[in-house]
Amino acid sequence: MRAPDFDRDGWCLDDGEERHRAAPATFHIPDRAARSFLQPGDLAKLIFMIDVEDDDAVAVERMWVIVRERIPGGYIGILDNEPHSIAENDQLWSGTELPFEYRHIIAVEKSDEKSIALAKAPVPIPWDRSS
Repeated sequence: MRAPDFDRDGWCLDDGEERHRAAPATFHIPDRAARSFLQPGDLAKLIFMIDVEDDDAVAVERMWVIVRERIPGGYIGILDNEPHSIAENDQLWSGTELPFEYRHIIAVEKSDEKSIALAKAPVPIPWDRSS
């Protein structure tokens, strides 16, 4: 399954592990075990790099994603936030399905009844799993 690509999708995910390695005293992330064993309904915070089409600017937003399923090396989730740096659209908005890897996760939260229900619900903006 292809990863989000900045040029193709207008956004991509930043590597949280790399940010932690660059600044371990100030950029904390959960340990690998906590990032590797999330269940449907659990939440993962990711760093999104978003093309805002304004003077070639790139917005950086930290947003929560609800885990829907586990895949080799990561998860499929749905965005549980609305990006502040762009107008509402049908490619990246609350409900967008996306794949992500353990290295992208910068924070985790356990599920609750609401997040479990959202993880099981139909996806408003599905990820193209064929490419």
